[in-house]
Amino acid sequence: MNTLIIHEENEQQWLALKAVMKALKIKFEIAKKENPYNSEFVSKIKESEKQYKNGKFTKVAPNEIDTFLGLK
Repeated sequence: MNTLIIHEENEQQWLALKAVMKALKIKFEIAKKENPYNSEFVSKIKESEKQYKNGKFTKVAPNEIDTFLGLK
């Protein structure tokens, strides 16, 4: 037995695929869609993107990263 992962793009595609599988008597299950990311982490990333768009960021030259991070 094989596993097939399908990424449909809209409801019409999903309904057509489901109809074909039923017509061919192919057993299938719908996996519960889970967000793999912690919601707090996602909020922080979105806030960082917002700050970047508003020009609130610091540029660091590649050769100065260690100093910027306090590693030197």
